[in-house]
Amino acid sequence: MHVQEWLGTVPAAAVYAVVGLVIAVESLGIPLPGEIVLVSAALLSSQHTGVDPLILGICATAGAVAGDSAGYAIGRRGGRPLLARLGRKFPRHFSEGHIATAERSFRKWGMWAVFFGRFVALLRIFAGPLAGVLHMPYWKFLTANVLGGILWAGGTTAVVHYVGIVAESWLKRFSWVGLLAAVLIGAVSVLVLKRRAKRAVPLSAAE
Repeated sequence: MHVQEWLGTVPAAAVYAVVGLVIAVESLGIPLPGEIVLVSAALLSSQHTGVDPLILGICATAGAVAGDSAGYAIGRRGGRPLLARLGRKFPRHFSEGHIATAERSFRKWGMWAVFFGRFVALLRIFAGPLAGVLHMPYWKFLTANVLGGILWAGGTTAVVHYVGIVAESWLKRFSWVGLLAAVLIGAVSVLVLKRRAKRAVPLSAAE
C-alpha cells in the first residue's frame, strides 16, 4: 500500500503523530522516509481529509527539531564509536565514505551544514549525531536546527498542499492534463528549493 493511501486510513490526529515521529526518528540518525511521509501527509491536507496543513507543519517542525537535538546529545555522548556502530547497522547510509563527506561539510560550513543539510537526504540523517560527535556548540546547532526545520517542514507542507489544491481544481476541468501539470509544478518546486539550498552553502561559507 502506498504511504499516502495508508495515511488516508488514519485519523488526522494520528497523521500528525506519525509524521512527527517518523521525522524525529529520521533526524535522530535512523534512516526512515521522513520526506516521503511529510509529502504524502501534505497532499492529504489538500484533499478535504480533515488534516490541517498548519498543524501538520508544526508537528513536522517539532519532530525535526526534537529528533536532531536528541541525535546531537547521543552523538556528543557516544562519540566516534557511535558512528562505527551505526556503520555496521546501516552500511548503506553510514559508510566510511558518507561519514567522511558529511564531516568535511560540517568542518567547512559549520552552522550552514546543519541549516541547509535539512534539505539534503544524507545530511538530514547525519546532522544531529555528527554535530554532537564534532562538539559543535549547542547554541549554534540549535539555532541552525530550528531555522532549518521550520523552512524545510513548513515550506514542504505549504508547497505540496498548494500543489494538491491546484491539482484537484485542474482535474475537474482538464482531467489528466491537470494532473500532469500539477506533478510537474511540484517536482520543479522541490528541485529549485533543493538546488538553491545546495548553492547557498558554499556561497555562505565564502562570505
